Amino acid sequence: MFKSIDIWKRIDNETAIRYRCFQRLTDGQFCVQSADYYHFPLEDTQVKALDRQFLELFIEESPDQRSSPYPTLEEAIAMYELEFADESTILVSV
Repeated sequence: MFKSIDIWKRIDNETAIRYRCFQRLTDGQFCVQSADYYHFPLEDTQVKALDRQFLELFIEESPDQRSSPYPTLEEAIAMYELEFADESTILVSV
């Protein structure tokens, strides 16, 4: 079982990120399932699509299988950002 936790980060006056995190109840470890980016102007269709994706990802694969668990939310987010940055670099260089 998992507890869902949303962590928000403001990027600038027009952009925010919502990290879709989970806490594993058996041991209190944290993992990040995904990060949703929001930009002005906000559109209802985007918000609904991101919520739907959140549920689909959770149902498809356990959050602690999708990304490694860590003892703190801060560490889980930092590692998610590092992993995402590495993947972006690989995709750009291909």
